[in-house]
Amino acid sequence: MALLITDECINCDICEPECPNDAIYMGAEIYEIDPNKCTECVGHFDEPQCQQVCPVSCIPLNPAWIESPEQLKAKYERLQAELPVKN
Repeated sequence: MALLITDECINCDICEPECPNDAIYMGAEIYEIDPNKCTECVGHFDEPQCQQVCPVSCIPLNPAWIESPEQLKAKYERLQAELPVKN
């Protein structure tokens, strides 16, 4: 599953820089998570970093975006393959 940020978000700006996939961005009123980029930190960390740092615990699993660990790993690998090559 991808994660989502609920309306309890206080816009503290802590989660956005923690996301290794740049899936978190400022929405119209609160931060949001792009489910196409969220891997729950699979491939990067053992735990979702945004959940670890959120002071109000407003980042649950997104029930509308169900993915298996294998699907999250495949998404991570796809995102890594799309990164620009560093010289």
